[in-house]
Amino acid sequence: ARVAGFGPDTVLLMVLPLAHNYNLGSPGMLGAIAAGGHMVIAPRGDASTVFSLVENERVTCIPAAVPLVVNWLNDPALDRFDTRSLTLVQNGGARLSPELRDRLRKRLGCQYQEVYGTAEGLLNLTRLNDDDEKILTSSGAPICDDDEIKVVDEDGREVADGERGELVTRGPYTIAGYYNAPAINARAFTADGFYRMGDIVVKRGRYVWADGRKGDLINRGGEKINIDEVENLMLKHPALHSVALVAMPDPVYGERACAFGVLRAGATLTFEELSRFLLEQGIAKFKLPERLEIVPEFPVSGAGKILRRTLREIIEAKLAAERSQSAGPRRGP
Repeated sequence: ARVAGFGPDTVLLMVLPLAHNYNLGSPGMLGAIAAGGHMVIAPRGDASTVFSLVENERVTCIPAAVPLVVNWLNDPALDRFDTRSLTLVQNGGARLSPELRDRLRKRLGCQYQEVYGTAEGLLNLTRLNDDDEKILTSSGAPICDDDEIKVVDEDGREVADGERGELVTRGPYTIAGYYNAPAINARAFTADGFYRMGDIVVKRGRYVWADGRKGDLINRGGEKINIDEVENLMLKHPALHSVALVAMPDPVYGERACAFGVLRAGATLTFEELSRFLLEQGIAKFKLPERLEIVPEFPVSGAGKILRRTLREIIEAKLAAERSQSAGPRRGP
């Protein structure tokens, strides 16, 4: 709560499901209560509902998630409300791109705080007085001095600061094991008791920069594609409201990149236009999406995370249907 600046004057607006760990205690409701603040519960997450409550209840902080932020920033209704009481918007569950972090700060005139961690323990936050580079790009630093973090390679060897690898952690509030689950514990923990976060990161000192889940990297014939990098470039296109990049199966390369996009109202976008735009942004050709799927909205979890597994299932089903159609009807002997 101290790292988020919570105190007796804190008015926390709860938009996401109350039982989710991020909303509950990262620092969330428990942090606000411990600091002597109070909470307002929003019945819905649309901009009109949320920001009318900000205006009427003098809300100071909103724990948000990527789909909420994207929708708010693209909703003209936001300009109708007085948001001067708002001092902080947090984001958790999935990393918010630097561009959207900056737009959020400027549009709402408040500070931004990235919240990163796991229900099993470790909690990282950017600090309110961090420089712009950390606030706009990093996943923060552990909230507790006793949290131990290191980055390891695929063989479990610790790598130097600035090198990519998996984040592992050990500390006073990180679990030491799952109850009565030795097989799971053997996979989830290192021999010296560090919990495997499953996230690919770069660490510099105590700060980390999340690069996505281990399974979210797209392996195109041995070339690894960082989905965050491509999505951040896609978000700069004026036609796109929100984006997601997922792997689609390929018989030659193993995986190729498929871009899903939700368009802004009245906008259109072709695959060729997207490819041309990304090349103008300086993207390496092997990282280009090789298919574009426009959808009305993304499937999201109760905590506001885009369900990438569902998107992968959608494109896999489409590819299977296309293969079936191209094969044509079977002929008899």
